[in-house]
Amino acid sequence: MRSLLRRVGVAACERPERVLAAFLTLAVGVLVYELAIDLFAYHSVNDDEGVYLYQAAMLLEGKLFLRPGAIPWDAVRPWFFVVDEVGGDVRMYGKYSPVAPAVFAVGRLLGDWNIALGLVAAGTAAGVYLLGSAAFDRRVGLLSIPLLAGSPLFLLTSSTFLSYAPTTALNVAFAVAYVRAARTGSRRWGAGAGVAIGIAFFARPYTAVLFALPFIAHTLVSLGVSWRRSGWSPRLGDWQVRDRTVFARSLAIAIPGAAFVGLTLAYNAVVTGDVLTFPYAAFAPNDGIGFGTREILNYEREYTPELAADVTARVTEDFFTEWVAAGTIGTALAAVGVLAAVWRERDRFLPAGLLDDDAESRPRFDPASGMSESEVAVVLFAVLPAVFLGEAYFWGTHNGLRNGLIDLLGPFYHFDALVPVAVFGAAGVAFVCRGAVSLLSERGRKLGVGLSRRRARLLVLVGLIVTAPVVASAERAVLDDPFAANERRTESLEATYEPFEGRDFDDALVFTPDPYGDWQAHPFQYLRYGSGYDGDVVYATDGSPERDLDVLAAMNRTPYRFTYRGDWTGAYNPVNPEIQRLRVFDEPVSATTAVGVPASAESVSVRVETPEGYARYSVPDAARSNETARSSGTDRSNETVTVEWTIGPDAARVENLRYEGGSRWRSVPLADDGAEVDLVVTFVGVGGSSVTYRQEVTVDNGEEGVRVVWPPETRVCRLTTECGYEGTWVGPDGDYVDGVSVEMDARAAS
Repeated sequence: MRSLLRRVGVAACERPERVLAAFLTLAVGVLVYELAIDLFAYHSVNDDEGVYLYQAAMLLEGKLFLRPGAIPWDAVRPWFFVVDEVGGDVRMYGKYSPVAPAVFAVGRLLGDWNIALGLVAAGTAAGVYLLGSAAFDRRVGLLSIPLLAGSPLFLLTSSTFLSYAPTTALNVAFAVAYVRAARTGSRRWGAGAGVAIGIAFFARPYTAVLFALPFIAHTLVSLGVSWRRSGWSPRLGDWQVRDRTVFARSLAIAIPGAAFVGLTLAYNAVVTGDVLTFPYAAFAPNDGIGFGTREILNYEREYTPELAADVTARVTEDFFTEWVAAGTIGTALAAVGVLAAVWRERDRFLPAGLLDDDAESRPRFDPASGMSESEVAVVLFAVLPAVFLGEAYFWGTHNGLRNGLIDLLGPFYHFDALVPVAVFGAAGVAFVCRGAVSLLSERGRKLGVGLSRRRARLLVLVGLIVTAPVVASAERAVLDDPFAANERRTESLEATYEPFEGRDFDDALVFTPDPYGDWQAHPFQYLRYGSGYDGDVVYATDGSPERDLDVLAAMNRTPYRFTYRGDWTGAYNPVNPEIQRLRVFDEPVSATTAVGVPASAESVSVRVETPEGYARYSVPDAARSNETARSSGTDRSNETVTVEWTIGPDAARVENLRYEGGSRWRSVPLADDGAEVDLVVTFVGVGGSSVTYRQEVTVDNGEEGVRVVWPPETRVCRLTTECGYEGTWVGPDGDYVDGVSVEMDARAAS
């Protein structure tokens, strides 16, 4: 331990910038980790996180596919999973590549999924430091780290289990290795660059290509210059290459890069059966790059160049004003950084002799001498148009704006653009500070004031301190809205998942609501069943009675039902949740339901409904009691109507009320196989207002007898006899009209 501390002390003295850089990158990783466990404690509302985490769990078990077997696949199909039938067996795989899931799996191996997010963020920050140092100097590299970490887009997207941050980390690793290879001629660094960009291609092919385009252009120019400098050797009778290192370096990058492209295509062949069909294309063939008809699930749009231009203009404005550090101030500093890079190379552009030099003495592009700072700066700057123009060809940004995800997490498709913005923003800060020091020193000398550079630096430092509140205010302005919006959703999700807090499942099956259709973990991605169907809990989407019964039969687990009262608004507003333990009767059931009488009720009717018909019953005693109570002004808050009803063996009926009529007779036949039996109690009040209690019981009336799932799904509907989750009965704590209450019980019929 002492030896380690001694080494750190020596390094701090000899290379303080590197030690400070290491500290800052570590701080970035910790910050992102804290955001992940706090701001996104239940994940974001981008349910793609669940897709990556499902795939990560599968990779930890050595699986590429989920195989539901006898379980109805549409009940346990995770969001964005492709269903494939091979040899009569159903298998499912995620629409994304396994690279980002593999990165997230590292966090799980270290004890916490979120650790991977912190490591990725720290790695990206370290790479940006190295790129800033390579393009300018180490001070610029150091400044690049807080400018990167101060970007809302970086903080929010890095704190979620999505593929954008890991892919950018790989792209940055490629850039760092590329620069090292270009400067040292090292084939190992070249191979490292090829591996990094190859894996990035495996993760997000289009993203990797866009980022790599400026580097590819630099390679082609370098090769072209080297080729021109080569010549024919009469003595050897062939071409002699002067700059062999350039060709060797380029080959070292290309070979592993091409190998990972081959691996990507091989993965396609394994999961989709076609080397050229990517999993995302297997899921939605029209969800890709290019213009024309674009479509994913139930949304279709004609993506035109005009629409692309509008979307790109909007996202560009938002990116540079709302999603980079300090907003417009950060953007202005980045622009100054670009001007600083141009000013540094002014002697390349001004006419010869204007700066007391000549054309021969000016620096020339020489691939063999290594990649200069200016070349690094040019390549990094070129990433900006490559990303913004390239993404204009992909309709995903339009879709992200439409569904509101970009408003919450930022323009994540443009995440790579943060790298040059951070570097040039840091260069802008350094340029302004150095220029101010030089200006003060020079002005002091002209005025005869003894102003040393040291004192000038102190004055500039004072100026920075004075202007710090302005920058802090700008930073707060860009952070407040997206952070507040995500905090609101996290609070709503916390309320949604409250019934699961502190609850341990053992061999459980939990049915979940389906506000978005038959998708598991969409929207409830916090509820996932891991890499298969043999864990402590399996979540299945609530569906038709027949499917639910098939799930129960296939799983043979302790069943639960998770439900909620309210409108699902993407967690913008909270819902009132409940989890119920279910019981499956394998015989006829005698049930008792007691419902509260709403304060304004004047009459009441009771119905039993099945797919085969209905029966209507009257409640004369209750009606007279209500009228008497209303005329006498007595408190009716505890009044109830009790219905005793039976289900099975072949029919459902009410036992304690008088039959009034129906589609057939007093006992309503049960449908064959899986179906619902509904008990409907409707109170009508003054002016036609109504409150309806609807209980929906899942029943299987098969050859082996009747099976009944209890308790039923219970709704309390106003002004209609049927309603959705907004009317779910979740106990007396729900927000209902006065007098509403529900009590129920069931037992095997004697």
